[in-house]
Amino acid sequence: MSASTAPDFRTRLQDWLPKLVLAPSFAVTILFVYGFIGFTVVLSFTGSKMLPSFKWVGWENYAKLWALPAWNTAIVNIAIFASLYIVICTLVGLMLAIFLDQKIRGEGVLRPIYLYPMALSFIVTGTAWKWFLDPGIGLERVMHLWGWESFSFTWIKDGDMAIYTIVIAAVWQTSGFVMAMFLAGLRGIDNEILKAAQIDGASNWQLYRRIVIPLLRPAFLSAFVILSHLAIKSYDLVVALTGGGPGRATEMPATFMYSYTFTRNQMGIGASSAVIMLMTIAAIMVPYLYAELKEKK
Repeated sequence: MSASTAPDFRTRLQDWLPKLVLAPSFAVTILFVYGFIGFTVVLSFTGSKMLPSFKWVGWENYAKLWALPAWNTAIVNIAIFASLYIVICTLVGLMLAIFLDQKIRGEGVLRPIYLYPMALSFIVTGTAWKWFLDPGIGLERVMHLWGWESFSFTWIKDGDMAIYTIVIAAVWQTSGFVMAMFLAGLRGIDNEILKAAQIDGASNWQLYRRIVIPLLRPAFLSAFVILSHLAIKSYDLVVALTGGGPGRATEMPATFMYSYTFTRNQMGIGASSAVIMLMTIAAIMVPYLYAELKEKK
């Protein structure tokens, strides 16, 4: 090998080596993520029951899906849960971020305390809140032992109120993460802008309403996308906390999809519900990614 070809070979090797190293993981991702997404879409148009079947039925599964009372209950529940979860998490996270941004003492201790719940899995959170809210062993029982016999908190057993217990547990776990996003946004605001507004006589309320909050628009958008994604995928928290009950009072699209696919042997209907969930997430993620890419260009 001549001296001129050796550097050329090393240059090409350096160019191809990262691609060769990443190729296996890329192939696995294509197969086990996008490949199975495509397979699920195909199953949603087939008459699959207990096992996959490629008997084409068109939109029949989707028509059956929207005629099921359980699916309509799941849609209502996800609408209630997602709206409350996103709004409350955003407000709590913003308030905690503003509180920590005041350069208070003990910020280094408070910040990890607020963030700690996000380090737990949703299974752990659901189990802990299930014990806490259980009238027999949780909050109500403790209050009775302390002498407050009239205290009653049976939401987890009440079909009309059980969905709100999921909101409470989810907000408790995720608010600290949203706080961290807003705190990063607050720390990124140019202090010169705030000082100029204060010199002009702006009050703290006007400062936040007209300057700080508008400058946090990217943080609001990111929080909305992440919280929407978590809300739509809410399966493990629901299973651990209420199991979808009492009855079907806390049924969600994710729990509906699992039950119809693996316990009721209606794989085609389960696949169609999964596709609808995927399209909902895509409707949120695609515009967000498009806006991010457009802004970078």
